[in-house]
Amino acid sequence: MTTDQTPAELGFGMPAEWQPHDRTWMAFPTANETFGEDELHAAREAWAAVANTIVRYEPVTLIANNGEADDVRRYLSDQVEIVERPLDDAWMRDIGPTFLTDGQGQVAAADWVFNGWGAQEWASWEYDQDIAEEVANLAGVRRFASRLINEGGGIHVDGEGTVLLTETVQLGEGRNSDWTKEQVEAEIHAHLGTTKAIWVPRGLTRDYQRFGTRGHIDIVAAFLRPGVVAVHTQTDPAHPDHEVTQQIAALLRTSTDARGRLLEVVEIPAPTVLFEEDGEPVDYSYINHYLCNGAVVLCAFDDPRDQEAAAIFAEYFPDRTVELVDAREIFANGGGIHCITQQQPRA
Repeated sequence: MTTDQTPAELGFGMPAEWQPHDRTWMAFPTANETFGEDELHAAREAWAAVANTIVRYEPVTLIANNGEADDVRRYLSDQVEIVERPLDDAWMRDIGPTFLTDGQGQVAAADWVFNGWGAQEWASWEYDQDIAEEVANLAGVRRFASRLINEGGGIHVDGEGTVLLTETVQLGEGRNSDWTKEQVEAEIHAHLGTTKAIWVPRGLTRDYQRFGTRGHIDIVAAFLRPGVVAVHTQTDPAHPDHEVTQQIAALLRTSTDARGRLLEVVEIPAPTVLFEEDGEPVDYSYINHYLCNGAVVLCAFDDPRDQEAAAIFAEYFPDRTVELVDAREIFANGGGIHCITQQQPRA
């Protein structure tokens, strides 16, 4: 076996999130440009609520910044494992590895290049660029380093060869703007074991403002099962995402997956809140959920549509408990529940 073989050539691929997990990885907020002194406690409470929910269903290992484990512990269930490593931020979906399996009992990790969501002026990634390697080492799995600037929130797979991508992410300024679409697809497929990429043109409006990711797919669309994709749907024409989400749903309805199936689109209505007090549009989305063993951990917003979304997810995951966890504080800092979690699939 040569050392330059890709994960796909060695039989590895990224399983769908609904496949069984060995554990969930998270990182805990530390003081930085995103989490100011006043916001840090509230952010930690929000992250902890997610970790303490997931650990009832599967093991959770949480990375805390060096020297902060004792302070972090008071927020968390005793069941949550804490490991100290240097951290800049707390978005494990994006800074952590993408775990792979080969169907033969082996787990590996794809390590994308992380550069602060396209080298944004507010971002720091001196330490976060190494977290994927640190987590792979802690997990004891083989690591495959990719040349692609990418984040875990920028991909979503069905486990049967299909991956969702966004043109303003993988091909965006500050990431891989000098790559062709074909080059990006080749690198993605080589590391995820996928064969078909479906590109959406852009993400939600708020995601292009300060602290945004410039279009991550995991707040817009997510597979519920092979051939079925949930899409964020802004039903109010007063919101700038009304037209955006209509276009994305229409595109996906005419798309086929890696096995040639025409996608079934399940529209998930956005919460009723449209704007923040300062007039900025919200990007509250139920799409940014997390599947752990036995549960759907679903973003809640103290909104009339929380229960409507929960009912839809319960229909598609009848063997899982739907756990609604308040995600407003997480969204206030630039992401959701999916953004702060990363699954390690069972071999």
